[in-house]
Amino acid sequence: MENIRTWFITGASKGFGLSLVRQLLLAGQNVVATSRDVNALINAVGLAGPNFLPLEVDLANEDSVGCAMHKANAAFKRIDVVINNAGYGLGGSIEELSDKETRDCFEINVFGTLNVIRTVMPYMRAQLSGRIINISSIAGITATTGWAVYAATKFSVVGLSEVLAQDVAEFGVKVTVVAPGAFRTSFLDSGSIRTAQHTIPEYTAVHQTQQLMLEKGGAQDGDPEKAASAIIDVALMENPPLYLLLGEDAYQRAMSKLERLKSEYLLNEELSKAMAYHG
Repeated sequence: MENIRTWFITGASKGFGLSLVRQLLLAGQNVVATSRDVNALINAVGLAGPNFLPLEVDLANEDSVGCAMHKANAAFKRIDVVINNAGYGLGGSIEELSDKETRDCFEINVFGTLNVIRTVMPYMRAQLSGRIINISSIAGITATTGWAVYAATKFSVVGLSEVLAQDVAEFGVKVTVVAPGAFRTSFLDSGSIRTAQHTIPEYTAVHQTQQLMLEKGGAQDGDPEKAASAIIDVALMENPPLYLLLGEDAYQRAMSKLERLKSEYLLNEELSKAMAYHG
């Protein structure tokens, strides 16, 4: 990397976030990293220096996010790249998951992302440049049994990213939404994934699918270091893509969804087009 930029990364104590922070620090970049537990973050990163600002932030609290953004700008005088990486998985059928479990997941996965975007945009508008990278999931493009609420949060991230890219283009700010498949991170650990506290035995397919996924922990094909490197490369592109699929599994699932969508849309083409007034 030729130029030193300032990167603001959420969910930085593990997974993609941790890989991103370490790679960027080793490359001499300015890194603002956030976590719910700043001590755990510092210990996980294992690096220190004037170009590293670890912060404890409650992403569900807009004031907490705004304070962190102010500290980041005060320390490094600008914010070039935001990577919204924080989030967690939630398994269970809609009927099994309580209102609180559902809302808590949206609070971090969606509203946390919105809080970061809302608070960083004044800085990016003022400097007429910036990159926003939102980490969704392949589940935000094509979901699987037993993960409806999690998929809903990740579909939301895809949708808001699509429109955000249009809304901020006039300010020189560019947006990419990342949809990873299965990577060998801590995502399937208890700290990163939750399941319904009250299960309904009749949902056999839901529970079987959940168990199969949880058993894959530590054996996923994807290398998180390669994913982090790809995300950094895209953030540095002059014309970054709006969508970035990561992992062969994500690519294949997305292509299958494209074919399925076309087939379903064409199936009722005549009916769909026959809605206009006549006369």
